[in-house]
Amino acid sequence: MEEKDLNNKISRRSFLTYVIVSLGGLMGAILTGLGGGYFLSPIWRKKEDSWIDLGLVKDFTEGEPLKINFTVRKRDAWSTIESKSSAWIITANQKDFIAFDPKCTHLGCPYRWSVEKRQFLCPCHTATFSVDGEVVSGPPPRALDRYPTKVVGGHLLILPQVVGKGKEV
Repeated sequence: MEEKDLNNKISRRSFLTYVIVSLGGLMGAILTGLGGGYFLSPIWRKKEDSWIDLGLVKDFTEGEPLKINFTVRKRDAWSTIESKSSAWIITANQKDFIAFDPKCTHLGCPYRWSVEKRQFLCPCHTATFSVDGEVVSGPPPRALDRYPTKVVGGHLLILPQVVGKGKEV
C-alpha cells in the first residue's frame, strides 16, 4: 500500500512548473481581457450628437439671413479633430430657425446673400436661391441642404450634419 502512495506523489519540480504555468496563463488572460476591452471600447461607446451653440436667439434678426462661423469638433476614438465651418441662419419669428449648409447643391461652391435681390447667389454658374432655400434659377438639382436646429435655454443650437437633402427641382 505504501508503494502506491509513493508512485502517486508529484515531484517538487513538477508542482512548481504547474504553479508557474497556471499563474502565467491567468496573468495573460487578465491582460488580454483588459487590453482587448481598452481597444474595443470605442465600439460600445454611445455616440453623442455634437450640437453647437451659435448664440442667443435674440441676436438673430427676423427675415435677414446671417452667416455664422463656428468650429466643429469630431471625436474619433482617442483623438479630437477640429475644423472650421459655417451656416446661413434665418428666422421668421425667433422661435423657428432654418440653418442652411453654406455650399451650393450644384458643385459645392460657397454662395452669398444679396440684400438688394433678397436671394442667395452662387458665383460658379449664376445659380440663385430664394430666402427659404428653393432654387430660383440655374443648374442646381435641388434646394439648399439644411442642418437640424433647436432652441435650448434661449440659445440656438445646430447639428452641423446634413440629415435631409434639399427638395429636388
